[in-house]
Amino acid sequence: MMMRIAPMLLLLLTAACAVQAQNGVPMQNAENAQKPKADLIFTHGNIYTGVVDPAASLEAGKRAESLAIRGDRILAVGMPDDVMKWKGPDTKVVDLGGRFVMPGFNDAHMHLASAGLEKMNVNLVGVKTLDEFRERLRAKCEAAEPLEWVVGEGWDETLWPVKVLPTRWDLDEVSGKHPVYLERVDGHIGVANTRALQLASITVASRDPEGGKIDRDEAGTPNGILREKAQEAVQTVIPKPTHEKRRQAIELALADLASHGITSAQDNSSWDDLQIYEELEHDGKLTARISEWLPFDDSIETLNNKRDSHPASDNMLHTGMLKGFMDGSLGSKTAALLEPYSDDPKNSGLPQYEAAKLNAMTRERVLAGYQIGFHAIGDKGVQLAVDAFAEAEKAAKEAKVRAADGGTDYRLRIEHAQVTAPQQILRFKELKVIASMQPSHLLTDMNWAESRLGAKRAEHSYAWAEFLRHGVVLAFGTDYPVEPVTPFRGIYSALTRTSEDGKKSYYPAEKLNIEQAIAAYTTGAAYAEFAEKEKGKLEPGMLADFVVLDQDITAAPPPKILATKVLRTVVGGKTVYDIESLRH
Repeated sequence: MMMRIAPMLLLLLTAACAVQAQNGVPMQNAENAQKPKADLIFTHGNIYTGVVDPAASLEAGKRAESLAIRGDRILAVGMPDDVMKWKGPDTKVVDLGGRFVMPGFNDAHMHLASAGLEKMNVNLVGVKTLDEFRERLRAKCEAAEPLEWVVGEGWDETLWPVKVLPTRWDLDEVSGKHPVYLERVDGHIGVANTRALQLASITVASRDPEGGKIDRDEAGTPNGILREKAQEAVQTVIPKPTHEKRRQAIELALADLASHGITSAQDNSSWDDLQIYEELEHDGKLTARISEWLPFDDSIETLNNKRDSHPASDNMLHTGMLKGFMDGSLGSKTAALLEPYSDDPKNSGLPQYEAAKLNAMTRERVLAGYQIGFHAIGDKGVQLAVDAFAEAEKAAKEAKVRAADGGTDYRLRIEHAQVTAPQQILRFKELKVIASMQPSHLLTDMNWAESRLGAKRAEHSYAWAEFLRHGVVLAFGTDYPVEPVTPFRGIYSALTRTSEDGKKSYYPAEKLNIEQAIAAYTTGAAYAEFAEKEKGKLEPGMLADFVVLDQDITAAPPPKILATKVLRTVVGGKTVYDIESLRH
């Protein structure tokens, strides 16, 4: 069919050229007259395309000055004279004035709705003392309605002079009759006051749930600290946010993403939150592309119904991988380790699955066509994950089950992968497992990670360069709101492995260069969600998702990257953030 159509198109084009010539229009312009015209052209910029041209030098292959957009796609990229050929009478032209442009950031791991709610709850991020922690709680309780639940998150006792966890009694003194529950910054432990424990029926007689732990004082009385699945007893009795509050929170978080250049988010929120994303998309107010993860523990029937209702064909909002948890976090000492914590010899963390059950569930879900990403921070958690993946991949290939891209690359992922032994990294490569990591975590964790792990394990922790040396795909994110959503903080961490004040360094052999760091936040993150043909680069046919920055981060010294400002964020050709418009 194509062989028959092509001559006809050529004949029509030739006839059109003849007509143009007869009417005094130069024939060399006839071809341009047939081209679709751009809706937008951005010109005179320093455009980092993310595209490597093997026939050219690295820099020549990655730089352009102009970019044309039609609809939500890139029409052309190149030099001004070439790109301006796509200009029509209705084309809007934006002069970039030499500003740096790059593909939009794709945050490969975040909790969008939680981030928004954190802005509306007791925000304990960055509190430096237990007294400050209590004063923030006191203020919120005094402003709350009588007997209203008071919730919050973000505290981190490792920042305090006395690095001791808060207790129920610390909360009781300032909370009055309000039930209170406050999650640690990593979300893997929380502290409840006495009223909240009563409502959750947590008493001296309560047993630790599987995969969780209730901390107690010397007399055996729960002290308010709940670890991992022990949190669920309180979380289930906390009233859910209203629809209005949830939407307000999500809109706040989306605005945060746009102002930091995030054009795509791979998100772990709830099904209720997904319904609000759907509302926002319908109203034209969804300002970032969202791939929403589904719970690994849901039944296949439930998962199929959710997936079918939000197919991948919608490139603004769809369901993505299944998220499961192998363990907790290093900060709360619940990450599962093969050997005990160096600073807590009786503790090896809290694995969340028994291996045989995990392997069976993983196999069933991969055979049903699902991509899976496992939260695994400790090396035992990583071991559970790769063993389950190996069995599932073998079963899928034997059954000839195709992956989302039609091949046998199932894009299985490990989220965080902070503590890995060298032989485990080799298994990532063998199984084509993606390392979905968050470099900004290191800026927080370097203050205590080595004391948790000891030097031998720490040497292979947060091993970004080691993964790349072995050909493992890296996808970067922030774990927002566990860390700030800004990608520039993560890039700085990846380049330096040094604290923001420049005083502390952590195993610098694992540093990346700027090209590698940007790729992990763009092309690597796109690959991790089967979207590398849609986004991550600025080239014709790709989605028109990009950011304009106040400096060229490929040339800036790493400390200056921390201060980078986003001037404009564009998603599908539409500006969703413009710093200039905010100034007027």
